[in-house]
Amino acid sequence: MQPLDGIRILDLSRAMAGPFCTMMLGDLGAEVIKVELPESGDESRSWGPPFVGKPYGPYPGESAYYISINRNKLGITVNLKSPQGQDIVRRLASISDVVVENYRTGVLDKMGLGYEDLHKLNPRLVYCSISGYGRTGPQADRPGYDAILQAEGGIMSISGPVEGPPSRIGISMIDISTGMFSATAILAALRVRDLTGEGQLIDMSLLDSNAALLANIASNYLIGGKAPRRFGNAHPNLIPYEAFQARDRWFMLGVANDRQWGSMCQVIGHPELKDDPRFVTNSDRLAHREALTRIISEAFLRRDAEEWLKELETAGIPCGSINTIPEVFNSPQAEARNLSLTVKHATAGEIKVPGFPYKFSQTPAEVHLPPPTLGEHNEKVLTELLGYSTEDVSRLREQGVI
Repeated sequence: MQPLDGIRILDLSRAMAGPFCTMMLGDLGAEVIKVELPESGDESRSWGPPFVGKPYGPYPGESAYYISINRNKLGITVNLKSPQGQDIVRRLASISDVVVENYRTGVLDKMGLGYEDLHKLNPRLVYCSISGYGRTGPQADRPGYDAILQAEGGIMSISGPVEGPPSRIGISMIDISTGMFSATAILAALRVRDLTGEGQLIDMSLLDSNAALLANIASNYLIGGKAPRRFGNAHPNLIPYEAFQARDRWFMLGVANDRQWGSMCQVIGHPELKDDPRFVTNSDRLAHREALTRIISEAFLRRDAEEWLKELETAGIPCGSINTIPEVFNSPQAEARNLSLTVKHATAGEIKVPGFPYKFSQTPAEVHLPPPTLGEHNEKVLTELLGYSTEDVSRLREQGVI
């Protein structure tokens, strides 16, 4: 048994936000049917290198990007511009619990595949629409891209070196968080359906997710009225809470309360700082950020990072080495927590994919399907779920419908 056994997701999304959402639901046991365009498929299939597996169509293999967010899905291809293809989607929607799509606002409505059309067909359907700027407002018809939203949504203005240029976060944080928020919203809508018997429309946007992620930064502005600025690796509300350079390399320190502050002063050999009027409280320390940071930085340069980390941890002060990605996935803790999993792909053989972020005691997540090759499950889905014959499937393929 898995938490979402018996839930069927019709996935009309591509790229990152939507596929990340549906992968999360698939990991929890939902049956996910991913619909892609014939021949080209999800555009993330081209987002490499690296690629693995056999070449197909215009691609030298399966991109690692695509593989990372499309496990636990059945994959079919459908030409949504053809009447027969639209009929396939309607028939799948009529037997599904959830539809997830991230087309530009209004595109699926023109095809008769929007919320209003599918809700009439299946009133219990939860329809999650993911877009760049939402379904309302003057920017509703604009396409959304993670990097553009990081810029327009303010995240780049607070990321990067204090005196340097604004910086993009190193991962597609807005896409990923929108996928996570969408999965949460879908689960909530399914709960409402349990109570009322009716589905609903969920309007998700990258812009809204970006604003939610600003959290305390947004609150600082909304309450304090002062535009946030870049702090580099430092924290706007806590100090010392940033990266410091030891004699051999950098490490991260996170002092979050006055007890930790006092302990840190002892560790670095400056016990007098604890009672210095400039640094007694966190507010005092923030007011004298530059002077304090200079003192601490000079102290940490005296010894290697490993020595500091050992003493800081012993004193109960949050800290950590700044690891590379290989160091993360090759660590004993990563192995103990199964941060990577091995799955058998149809053409690539055994490959590794990121592990599950959740650990259930009774209903563990599992990989029951590797990321599908393009159109891998066309016949299975059309014949077993929709009642098409093998001859029908062959004819649809010949006509370019699938």
